[in-house]
This record gives sequence, C-alpha cells and structure tokens, in this order.
Amino acid sequence: MSMLREERRIKKAVRVINRYNVDENYRLLHDKISEVFAEYLVEDLKFLNEGKSYGISFAAKWCPSLYLCYDQSTLLCESIARRIFTRESYPEYENVDEAHYAYRIRDRLRKEVLVPLHKALELPELYMSLNKWELLPYNRVPSVAMNNYKEVFMNHDKERFTNHLEGVQRGDKKYKIAAGALLPHQIIESLEYEEDNDCNVPELQWKRMVEDLSKVGKLKDCLAIADVSGSMTGTPMDVAVALGLLISEMSHEPWKGKLITFSENPELHKIEGDTLRSKTEFIRQMQWGYSTDFQKVFDQILRVAVEGNLTEDQMIKRLFVFSDMEFNQANGYNPYNSGYYTSYGFSQLSNDPAEKWETDYQVIQNKFREKGYMNVPEIIFWNLRESHSTPVLCQQKGVAMVSGFSKNMVKVFLDEDSDFSQFTPLGVMEKAISGEEYKKLVVVD
Repeated sequence: MSMLREERRIKKAVRVINRYNVDENYRLLHDKISEVFAEYLVEDLKFLNEGKSYGISFAAKWCPSLYLCYDQSTLLCESIARRIFTRESYPEYENVDEAHYAYRIRDRLRKEVLVPLHKALELPELYMSLNKWELLPYNRVPSVAMNNYKEVFMNHDKERFTNHLEGVQRGDKKYKIAAGALLPHQIIESLEYEEDNDCNVPELQWKRMVEDLSKVGKLKDCLAIADVSGSMTGTPMDVAVALGLLISEMSHEPWKGKLITFSENPELHKIEGDTLRSKTEFIRQMQWGYSTDFQKVFDQILRVAVEGNLTEDQMIKRLFVFSDMEFNQANGYNPYNSGYYTSYGFSQLSNDPAEKWETDYQVIQNKFREKGYMNVPEIIFWNLRESHSTPVLCQQKGVAMVSGFSKNMVKVFLDEDSDFSQFTPLGVMEKAISGEEYKKLVVVD
C-alpha cells in the first residue's frame, strides 16, 4: 500500500512539474501565489519575533500542509520554501544538491515557520486535534470556524463554551466573537440547523456584524423592500431577508427596524421579534406579490414623513430593493404588451425602460417637492439572481444596479464614505472599484 501511495505521489509531482514548464499562465499563477505566501509568512515571523502577535495574518493557516493533498497537487510548499530559504541568503545550502536542498527547506518551512505561527494564531484545529479542549481560546476562533464548529465545541467543552457565549451576550469585553468573514445570509442560514435551545452563536455573530459595519459608517435614513415571494426559494430568499434586516437595523429613526413589502399594495412594516430567528420569520411571512408598485412605495414614504413632520435631513435618502426579478418586471412593465400601463405610472407612449424611468422619476420629484422635500430617494435595485437586462442607461440619475450577496457591497453605500460624483449605475460601479485592491489589476481585452 505504501508503495502504491508513493507511486501516486510521484505521478502527481511529475504532472505539476510538466504543467509548470509548458503552461505559461499556470506558471505565472503558481509563482505569484508562492510569492504572496512567502511575503506574508516572512512578515508574520517578524511580527512574532517582535512580540506583535496581533499583526500576524492567516497566511500560515491557509498555507498547504506538507505532504497532504494540496501540497502534492501543487508543490506550493516547496515553491514557498525556496523563496524564504534562498541559497543566496543561507550559505549552508551552497553546495547541497537540489533534491536534498528541497527536502531540507520544506522541513524548515514546517518547523521554523508554520508550526510557530500556528501556535501564535491559536488556531482551534490545533487544540481540537490534540484533544486540548480546556485550552482552546474561543476569543481567537475565526468567524467561519465558529460557525462550522459551534456544535463540536458544545459537545466537547459545553461549560467553557457556554460561559464564553454568555460573556459575549453580557457585553463583557473579555469575551469576543468574530463575524468578519461571514456574509449576512450565511448567518441567517445557520439558524435553520439549530434548535431554539441550542447555542446562541448566530445571534451574537449578527450583532457583531452590525456593530462592525456601523463603525465604518451608518446607512442612516435608508429603507429596504424585501421580495419574499415564491420564486425566492433557497439562497435568494435568505439574502433578501438578511440584507433587508441588515439595512433596517443600521438605519436611524423613524426608519430603523422597518421594511416595505414587495407587493402591488406595498406596506411599511415594523419588524417584530426579540431574536434574530423571530425577526427573520416575521419577514418571511410578510405579504408578497409578483411585482411592486413603486409609486405607492414613495407615497408610503411621503405619508410617514408628512405625518411625522420630518425635516429634509430625516427623509429617506436611499431605497434598497432586494429581489430576484428583472428591474422592468419588478416595476410591472411588460415588454410584450405595448398597451400595458404599469402600476409605477410609466407612460404608455414608449416601451423603452430608460425612457419610462425618466418619466416616472419626474412624477416622483414633483410629488416630493409638493410636500416640501427637494430630494427624491435614490433607488438601489439589488438583483439576487443572474441577470443580463439593461433596464436603465449607465448615466441614468437616481438609480444604481447591484447584484450578488456580499455585505461588502453594502459598504459602498455607507454614509461616511459614500460620495458619488453622480448617483448613476456608472457612478456606483466606479465607486465600487475605486479601492486600492483594484489599482493593481489590468484589463486584458
């Protein structure tokens, strides 16, 4: 058996080497990944030696383990080790043959780099594999690991784990829980696999996520329309519920905790419930339809504003629409029926969605100005399924088109750093790709 295993390992290595030598794109990717790992690992060792463990990245966690499947399929460990322990920097390897050199630096990578960094990171897997549950530091457990292992922690270390969660619940600063790598709908999904009397991890992670996003900047004076119709089964439903709830909890009064139904007769609801589970169940059970009347949506917003005697500053600034429908479908526009007059007040004279939007936008502006509000809320239509439609032009004012599930897209609209040259689909796209991480990218046509 060991002979067969060794033969398979050698065959894998030969395939990797051959591909590296003949495939230029693969070689470029392989080298770049190795360089990134090597740079971070060297920097992390520097942090470790200086006693600055708080600065250590997760490069050691995600670096392939020697001799296991990822390493055997890519030979990345050797590539990383060659960049850290170069012959030029380590004279002891000057006259060592290639095979022995590769063996020695791989061993050094494990012993002198990965093992000490794993210990410094206090990775939960390290304690779990050694059955050292009583030493596992729950404060250091990453968000995804906490989500994946919470039941394991409860089974093997119930007293300590429960005590930790209770500390987080109390707001005791000694106890922390991470949520940074989780998407909102992933937290919502995890509720489905828990009983009511189980650990409170999703609730605490949701609270942490809202707190973290609030520190970046608040989505003040925003409102969401959540489509919970029958077509929204699976992930789109979870995303609509999660992002709708997230927007409602980050907004300011009088819009905080409120949501509008996706319906021909939309209603403004105060989300009921004291727990994350009860709030999401309330949203899922809201009235729904196959389209929504945006004219009535804005009428609802105006009604609340007038009845509450709200100032211009307190008026809704942005309206998020979370749905899996095409934009023109959501508005009630039927491209196959030229005589159809939409519930959104579109003119019958044109079937061009962009022209219809321009016409309707003017109608809404007039309504708002009649009530003393000079600015109409901007609309962010968030499509939760793949779409190839182009309902408005890229320069169309007052609307943005977004797709996908990431909470990082919400950050684009956060109040403190949401200066758009123009609030148009093009302007929002330019804002989304304006970060430092995009400046190194090159478009190859």
